[in-house]
Amino acid sequence: MPFNLLKTYNQHLELSAMTEFQKAQSLRRVFDRDFVNNGNVSFRNKPITPTPLDGEISMETLFRHLTTTVTDKSTNRREFDHERSCRLHWVKHHIEERKNDNVVIFSIDEPEGIRTYIYDIDEKYVIVLEPKYKNTVYFLITAYHLSGKDAKRDKILKKYNRRLMNLI
Repeated sequence: MPFNLLKTYNQHLELSAMTEFQKAQSLRRVFDRDFVNNGNVSFRNKPITPTPLDGEISMETLFRHLTTTVTDKSTNRREFDHERSCRLHWVKHHIEERKNDNVVIFSIDEPEGIRTYIYDIDEKYVIVLEPKYKNTVYFLITAYHLSGKDAKRDKILKKYNRRLMNLI
């Protein structure tokens, strides 16, 4: 399990041969290394913080958003998402802007509020941030791989076409 700590962008974490318990342990180690034990994660000099849940800021909520997906919107039930989880270590790589080519960063005004997107075109990978507190901090909403039909990718490109003039 510790070998996943050695993985770098754009390798995938190895999770397939693990039990559910082993997956959770391995992912937690990667998450703790990148977010919990690294107190100064920031994007463009603004701190990154987890999305609050019921007014409470929780690293557990962030971990859940980065490793699971909603399977039932009415109950907000979430289940393990292999595609998100095997790319967990990519989040910090992109937030720190270590990849400069074929990455598009933009903000748009959505019904939920202003959202900032980091879109890795080569890997079809999206990170969603939400500026808060007078744009002094970002909530890390989620990160996911675009898969399936090209409609998802087209959705990101449509968002890009509606982008705000300035990154927020």
